Amino acid sequence: MEQEEEANPRKRKEAPNSALATELVEPRSDVQDREPQAKKARLSTILFADNCEVTHRQLCELLKYAILGKSAVPKPSWCQLSHQKQLNNVVVFILKGMSQLHFYKFYLEFRFLRKTFRHKFSLPPPTSSFLFDIIGLQKKKSTRGFPRTVEGPLISATLKSSIDLQNDPIIQKYGYKNVGLTRCLLTKEEMKTFHFPLPGSPNCESFILSKYSGFITDSSPLFGLDCEVCLTSMGKELTRISLVAEGGHCLMDELVKPDLKILDYLTSFSGITKEILNPVTTKLKDVQKLLRELLPPDAVLVGHCLDLDLRVLKMIHPYVIDTSLLYIGKQGRRFKLAFLAKVILGKDIQCPDKLGHDGLEDARTALELVQYFLKYGPKKIAEFNLEALEANQEQGNKEGATHMSVLKCLDSMGQKLLFLTQDVDELSSYRNCQTIKCSSNKEVLEQARVEVPLFPFNIVEFSFQPFPPLFAEEMKNSMKTKWTQMSTVYAGPFSEDCNVGALKKPYFSIQYEVLEAAQLAIETMNGILLEGSCIRVHRLVTELTLECDTLIRGLEQDSENQGTIYVAGIGETFKEHVLEQSNLFPDLEAVILPKEVKSRKQKNYCFLKFKTVNSAQVALEILKGKDWKLKGRNALTPRHLQAWLKDIHPDPTMPMGLRIVPPLLERHIFRTLKANHPKIIAWRWSRRIEKLYHSLSPGTFCVILMPGTKNTFGSHPGLGMMKIKEEEESDTPGMRV
Repeated sequence: MEQEEEANPRKRKEAPNSALATELVEPRSDVQDREPQAKKARLSTILFADNCEVTHRQLCELLKYAILGKSAVPKPSWCQLSHQKQLNNVVVFILKGMSQLHFYKFYLEFRFLRKTFRHKFSLPPPTSSFLFDIIGLQKKKSTRGFPRTVEGPLISATLKSSIDLQNDPIIQKYGYKNVGLTRCLLTKEEMKTFHFPLPGSPNCESFILSKYSGFITDSSPLFGLDCEVCLTSMGKELTRISLVAEGGHCLMDELVKPDLKILDYLTSFSGITKEILNPVTTKLKDVQKLLRELLPPDAVLVGHCLDLDLRVLKMIHPYVIDTSLLYIGKQGRRFKLAFLAKVILGKDIQCPDKLGHDGLEDARTALELVQYFLKYGPKKIAEFNLEALEANQEQGNKEGATHMSVLKCLDSMGQKLLFLTQDVDELSSYRNCQTIKCSSNKEVLEQARVEVPLFPFNIVEFSFQPFPPLFAEEMKNSMKTKWTQMSTVYAGPFSEDCNVGALKKPYFSIQYEVLEAAQLAIETMNGILLEGSCIRVHRLVTELTLECDTLIRGLEQDSENQGTIYVAGIGETFKEHVLEQSNLFPDLEAVILPKEVKSRKQKNYCFLKFKTVNSAQVALEILKGKDWKLKGRNALTPRHLQAWLKDIHPDPTMPMGLRIVPPLLERHIFRTLKANHPKIIAWRWSRRIEKLYHSLSPGTFCVILMPGTKNTFGSHPGLGMMKIKEEEESDTPGMRV
């Protein structure tokens, strides 16, 4: 058997009508966080609800998270994607016209899909806009910006009514009237409080003093300053300095190479890489010298969190205006420079699609903010109600991220989506979607091999003729019969004196709730001696169960069942027994305890999920050896399959355990109605997707979607599968793939 990467569901509160899953070990993602060398993108599903259904909106949540990560969009509520930044690209395969019914009807033919894709889930029947649903285009985008007048953004009546000018910290410090430049300077006491470098300050012995004169007026010149840094063994050190004069004229924009080895370039903030800094010869002392020459004695330095800039410059200058303190909020709250730029100046800076910050842009912005403050005065600033605006913006960003489409996510990164299809071109009107129209599924496949590696996000759509409505209903009924027969065993013969229940029969049938129970009965009870008679336990051989043994072996090798065992005969205290002796099961990840829907009473069986196949087998032997009167075997039915079978089961009120019924008469079974052709299609396309999958680069997040079908005769739910392709994958037993 092959062994898949294991899902590691997070501990969470039990939802209504759910199976209780008890987390016994810390999430694997945390373990990976402590092992930097093992950092790879990891996927783990949290699917314990009875229906195990993932909505189209939830699927869209995951796809957006795979693109942008937690810094920009909320984490998916139903699964865990760790180390998202390690993903190389995303490929979504849509098998249009196929449903969950197709997958389990031709389960053996879909060998590659069932053995490779560890994470499977049900999808609701498709809407008429399935493609739009899964990429979020059916949602109306929430636009919460800051409309701007000549003097700044408009403030809504609601926000204006909540303004308390008298208690605003800016009004309390500066009053209502306009102030001059000297009034905005930080005092010596404030500079001490906010850790600005000063003569005699700790750790400032080697700092250089600027040529300040001591004579400052409201007409003294302003200079915007911004510094970018890296990390060395000594902490943060200067890698870039930007200095602008009033009017935004650039006086200095220099790269600086630290003397010590750089441990982290902090590229996401600074935009500086090893390649950029390699040829640089400018040192800190060169910048200090140039800065002393450029700044006049009465220069006023302006910046945002300016204390940090002066410390990496290792310079002391007493005349400073810090915009993070000039536009101060209640209880000393500091607003981000990008927020102030948007609200006060109506300009966007530090855009997410840019690599790092633009030092000149940040320096100019800080300078403009001071000039705005001096021009319009404290009262105007207080009327912005900055704290309410920030709270409003954060809520808008959160809601906007929830309703943002996949295309919008890609657009924010300056990327495009590739859409390969042979059907109607649904996405051609969107500017950041590259659509390639193909004449056949074969051409879609050929184009995918060439184009997919070139795009960060791909949708590859194959179109298949769905089952005709009447034929689909017959297949569904056939599946009902097949799984019922597979879950039913016949035992006998019994002697005439044997009284089982209220009936005296030489044979009786037992219908179990789960397939594992029926298979366990055959494996453990067939051939036992009862009152001198050798009892046989087996299934009824019908046209539908002829391939039952092959199907059972296929289910055992399904990647979703790897490392999971079924245990029967448990009591109310079984979970406590396992927890008390958890040292016997070190690789146990979760205990899944199904409950009755109405009574919420715990059933007498459970599923134990382990990290590896070997750990599951060892645990199974231990449990059998214990004096707990337990029986068990490898799991056969994934959670979403159990839910689907329950939905199509002919007798949902069937009690737990066995049921005594008269022998079933031989009945005519539905014929497969020329099912050979769909079987060949399923086998062929499983092979083709396998080849395409192996051509993908490691770190590719691969999603297979069978959307389901819907027509006037009824609807059939879809099926989703997903996996992150790793560096090396093997079919060798015991190897993680």
